Amino acid sequence: MKGYIRRIILTALGILSASVGLQSFLLPNEFLDGGVTGISLLTSLLSGIDISILLVVFNLPFILLGIRHINVRFAIQTLLAILGLALSLKFLELPIITDDKLLISGFGGFFLGAGIGLSIRGGCVLDGTEIMAIYLGKKTSLAVGDIVLILNILIFGVAATVVDIETALYAILTYFAASKTIDFIIHGLEEYTAMTIISEKSDEVRYLLTEKLGLGVTLFRGHKGYVKTEENKPGDAPVKPNQEDRDINIVYTVLTRLEVASVRADIEEIDPAAFIIQSVVDETRGGMIRKRSEKHF
Repeated sequence: MKGYIRRIILTALGILSASVGLQSFLLPNEFLDGGVTGISLLTSLLSGIDISILLVVFNLPFILLGIRHINVRFAIQTLLAILGLALSLKFLELPIITDDKLLISGFGGFFLGAGIGLSIRGGCVLDGTEIMAIYLGKKTSLAVGDIVLILNILIFGVAATVVDIETALYAILTYFAASKTIDFIIHGLEEYTAMTIISEKSDEVRYLLTEKLGLGVTLFRGHKGYVKTEENKPGDAPVKPNQEDRDINIVYTVLTRLEVASVRADIEEIDPAAFIIQSVVDETRGGMIRKRSEKHF
């Protein structure tokens, strides 16, 4: 029940934020954005059709796609969220905050991006572009981000052709502001980072991470792919390295992005030759992981 209420609150806040971005910034100043929202804004600008209707109509095909390729609950929740946004744009009256073009691009994109990000945290989307990108990503070798970028380039190209180049350029600024805000809302300032350490001093590294820094670790048993051996005399049989020389413990841990620099410095003090691999982790569940509020500097 707590999770259900949390999703409702996040989605409602997302709808409100997106409504502020559209009504107080983008719509009254005839600005555009990317994705299905951008297509709806462009169509409304050219035809005069109410954007609340266009948002529902243009997102319906992607919602049907979501039923087939994601799950029914996600699609239904997305439909309700988009209907909520459409009703908000239709009946909720919000003041126009500014007519400065740079502020419109920046803050319009910020509020719209925050709305989309909050809705994603709530388990749905306010823009069907992501659903289409996930579907095409399974059918092609392109990443989801690449597909979204290609679609938006097409939208901005059409806007430059049928409206004017300046509008398209401001639309690009709006899109970047929105996309960065979405990333921040979804991942947060302290998104998790997975760190893999391959070191001859793995025991000392493990002790540092667990006992001194309070991080959880997992040890993988590995084998070195290359071990330097003594050179053989001509005609002698090749000397195989001992198994003990090849065995090595690989240390794996998950930490927040703010901790990465200091932890890496501590590891390099123990073993300057340590091989450290980092990768972004979107979300974690369970295990011994320090909560985001517990920072290490």
